[in-house]
Amino acid sequence: MEILSSRILLRPADRERSQRFYRDVLGLAVYREFGPPQHPGLVFFLGHGLLEVSGNAQNEPAGPLQIWLQVRDIRAEHDRLVAAGVTVTREPRTEPWGLIEMSIEDPDGVRIVIVEVPADHPLRRDPR
Repeated sequence: MEILSSRILLRPADRERSQRFYRDVLGLAVYREFGPPQHPGLVFFLGHGLLEVSGNAQNEPAGPLQIWLQVRDIRAEHDRLVAAGVTVTREPRTEPWGLIEMSIEDPDGVRIVIVEVPADHPLRRDPR
């Protein structure tokens, strides 16, 4: 299978609320807007990936989906998110595998894992 493009699709209970969360609270940049002007879908940049927030869930649970976001400074993001009123469901801590991770949830309960890769972590080395 050759993958030419991919994105995560979210169908939130309240599209506008979730779009505001990803755009205004998390600060994700908009890749594109599509659909009718009164109910637009938004596609956000997620590093090398894309996140589309459009449509509405029909009383469906958020499911086991998790979003993994790497940041440069997890402590600064923690403070910024708390100041913005976001509930941190798991405080930043260094995991046994060496990454510093914390968790938050979007308005529909989708878990978002925020990660900092320390300078001395193997992920920082170029394996080529």
